[in-house]
Amino acid sequence: MIDIQGVTKVHKRGETEVHALRGVSCQIEKGALTFILGPSGSGKSTLLYLIGALDEPTAGKIIVADRSLGEFSESERDEYRRNDVGFIFQNFNLIGNLDSVDNVLAPFIPQGISSEQRTRAVELLEQVGMGERLDHRPNQLSGGEQQRVAIARALLKQPSIVLADEPTGELDSENGAEVFSYLRRLQSNIESTIVVVTHDQSYVQESDRVVRLKDGRVAE
Repeated sequence: MIDIQGVTKVHKRGETEVHALRGVSCQIEKGALTFILGPSGSGKSTLLYLIGALDEPTAGKIIVADRSLGEFSESERDEYRRNDVGFIFQNFNLIGNLDSVDNVLAPFIPQGISSEQRTRAVELLEQVGMGERLDHRPNQLSGGEQQRVAIARALLKQPSIVLADEPTGELDSENGAEVFSYLRRLQSNIESTIVVVTHDQSYVQESDRVVRLKDGRVAE
């Protein structure tokens, strides 16, 4: 479970303070698909980045697996991001001169890639309907296909938490629905906790957990 306790985030812009989060408290169930909904500027992405240890709260705690992220050393934060969290972003972040398989493997290149990892990358791409696009580079893929490669990349390390920031923001409704279909199917296989930030609630199903933010506070 991810336990968010009274989290505040204040950004300083010169002498001006911008309150992105104002005492947010909520819980995200282990193994669930949770949506963080709200209008632009409500603090959705800020909260997601705090859960992913890409930033630190001004006040409050975020507890993951019974440990407060605020107590992590810098090396522990790096390890948490590297091993426990898979990130999916709106703009895909694929490398232009790599094919689909190597884009999935890209985060592991510095440590060296095993044959097992390459096999797993191919399997994940096949699971998201990219089996016939394994040797294609990003400029040969549609937006929906690129996002499916990004999903496979995020899941290759079998993370306990997957954080998706507006994963369909660059896609039309048809491709967006397709991406969520694959994401849900993969979740049932890997049992990761998936947290999705979006302003579009059309992808939410009745069984999903929803946290609604407004003006930096939990509205529902």
